[in-house]
Amino acid sequence: MSRQILLVRHPPVADSLRGVCYGSSDVPLAYDGRTRIQEIVAGVLAHTPITHLVHSGQARCAAVADAVAAKSGVTPVADTRLRERCFGAWELRLWDDIHAETGDAMMGMVTAPGVWCPPGGETTLGLRDRVLSWYAHLPPTGRIVVVTHGGPIAALLGTLGGLPVDQWPGLVPACGQIVRLPVATVQPPSCPRARGRS
Repeated sequence: MSRQILLVRHPPVADSLRGVCYGSSDVPLAYDGRTRIQEIVAGVLAHTPITHLVHSGQARCAAVADAVAAKSGVTPVADTRLRERCFGAWELRLWDDIHAETGDAMMGMVTAPGVWCPPGGETTLGLRDRVLSWYAHLPPTGRIVVVTHGGPIAALLGTLGGLPVDQWPGLVPACGQIVRLPVATVQPPSCPRARGRS
């Protein structure tokens, strides 16, 4: 049996969080989240049988994984390496307020991904490295469903695709979207730092 990985981004979060930097904060889903969850479950189960089910441990992802588990019988496992980027002191603040205070400093996430981070937060390559740590220990076969966040998905797709960090934002899927990881990219790179990616 070959390996297939389905990357699932959680449904939209509560409307009250529109324009808010919530990153690794555990925030609630939107009012219609349950309806969206059932749509995601139907999409995931179209790729049965599932052999592994993992999520980030945050409520917005756990809710989806639990719903998939109820239909598939596969026990979900939480792995904190799949959490969204930690934005430190920026968490739960309006992006407009952050920009008003810092200007274009946040561009450091793509222009200096190995060293720049929000105060008390995480670098882009720090996010990448923990996601790759999870990825490197996946079983060699099976159909693996992963319920996670936009940042980890983009970092994984960008790294496996050999793309520079400034192209990763374009890889963030829409909320509730399911991305099938291409078979050709299931082997992790030998050493991301040595490849000169930034």
